[in-house]
Amino acid sequence: MLVAGLVVLPIVAIVWLAVSGGVADWPHLFENVIPRATGRTLQLIALTGLVTAITGVSTAWLVASCEFPLRRALAAALVLPLAIPAYLAAYAFGEVFTFTGPLQTAVRALFGFKTSRDYWFPDIRSMGGAVLVLSSVLYPYIYLACRSMFLMQGRAAADVARTLGASPLRVFLTVQIPMARPAIMVGLTLVAMETLNDIGAVEFLGVQTLTFSIFDTWLNRGSLAGAAQIACIMLVFVVALMAIERAARRRQRFTSNKTTTAVNDSIRLKLSGWRKWGATLACLLPVLFGFAVPLLVLGSSALRRLDDFASERLLSALGNSLFVAGMAALITVLIGFLLAYATRTTHSRPIAMAARVSAMGYGVPGTVLAIGVLFPLAAIDNGLDGLMRQYAGFSTGLLLTGTGFAIVYAASVRFLTMAEGTVEAGFQKLSPHLDMAARTLGRTGTQALFSVLVPLMRPATLSAALLVFIETLKELSATIMLRPFNFNTLATLVYEDASRAKIEDASVPAVIIVLAGLIPVILVSRSLDKRRTGKSV
Repeated sequence: MLVAGLVVLPIVAIVWLAVSGGVADWPHLFENVIPRATGRTLQLIALTGLVTAITGVSTAWLVASCEFPLRRALAAALVLPLAIPAYLAAYAFGEVFTFTGPLQTAVRALFGFKTSRDYWFPDIRSMGGAVLVLSSVLYPYIYLACRSMFLMQGRAAADVARTLGASPLRVFLTVQIPMARPAIMVGLTLVAMETLNDIGAVEFLGVQTLTFSIFDTWLNRGSLAGAAQIACIMLVFVVALMAIERAARRRQRFTSNKTTTAVNDSIRLKLSGWRKWGATLACLLPVLFGFAVPLLVLGSSALRRLDDFASERLLSALGNSLFVAGMAALITVLIGFLLAYATRTTHSRPIAMAARVSAMGYGVPGTVLAIGVLFPLAAIDNGLDGLMRQYAGFSTGLLLTGTGFAIVYAASVRFLTMAEGTVEAGFQKLSPHLDMAARTLGRTGTQALFSVLVPLMRPATLSAALLVFIETLKELSATIMLRPFNFNTLATLVYEDASRAKIEDASVPAVIIVLAGLIPVILVSRSLDKRRTGKSV
């Protein structure tokens, strides 16, 4: 219950701040900010969802149901864009599409144009550019969900439909798509949450969403209450998305066995002629846009700035990032283990409810969470400082908001779901009879926990810690608003340089973030490959 209270505290603080902040900012917000920002947010979510759904579903169906050149390699490579944060992709695409970038330079050289007035070229700093960037790095959420569905439940039904004379296209549209609808909805919900959370990409590309409006209202207009009032509107979006995701998960059903999988692999549809190369190209393009282009742009710039790897500025940001990410990983794994173990051993409804409430943090955008974290922590700082001044005669300063504690708290609240879910999945693989066997051999509950369960759970806890560590390392939206003065992480360092149009200076920390992000992506790809070959459940 304490953990659930700490997760809910920022949300309660936002609502309280919005209600008690007065109505002085309402005329400006409701006339100039909220209608425009809400419309653009809805448009961005809808268009990004549409493009990611088309990309994710089509590529998942191709690698799961068809045989074509490079299929196995592309099936693993299609996950790689998850290693690229959206803000890094935006900076890279900005370099590619700019007037002096390779694309426009090639157009001018090919057609003999001299200035930008001589030809039309799409502007990357637009709604269309934001959709392109976000879709390029977010489609794997839908790809992963749909690929699993097509390889399991959807594939068996598809084989039956084919034996009844249905064409592959008809099977895809009338059998596999309807069966994959819950998985598609889960993936779309995750895409919408990530789109709602993004601030670096939309700010760089000039799209004023609700997330950016919170940032702008707080830091540029100096109105924390106005930012909280916009945040309450975003919470409505979050609640709706979480309700949709939960409803979709309840409708998911999976059935699979080794015999069915082996038969399905043997009768995968073999494409020929232009179709097989078209399928290869269709699966290759998302990897190029979502991973290869950002990595090549940032990597080539980083190679020209090798001296920056030893700069004091970068080393300081790297140290701060490792500290914040390490603390968040440690806290979330310990709390996640506590929640999962309590749920496993007690079967208590209040504990199950508390665990469910503790999972709310992931859906809250970082900018919203930052406001909710800052308000109570600042109150504690000020109260403690006042007491110490009155009774001890000295000032404590800002112990919580003046250090990295606020960032660690926000990251722990947001990524606790990830740690708890990973640990819970590990517990589900352990038979409950292990606990009972240890107790019958004379072990107490505590002894059984530390001598039996903890060693067996080591892989799951390490995986949970790694996932939280990497996600905190990449986190920008909350960090940029909660960091103290002269406190940079790798993400904020990239953001500062990119904001000053110094993309090459930002390339070195950006490459470190991408390389770190590749670790969990590679683990996911290996896990999928093992499931396909039947080496793990």
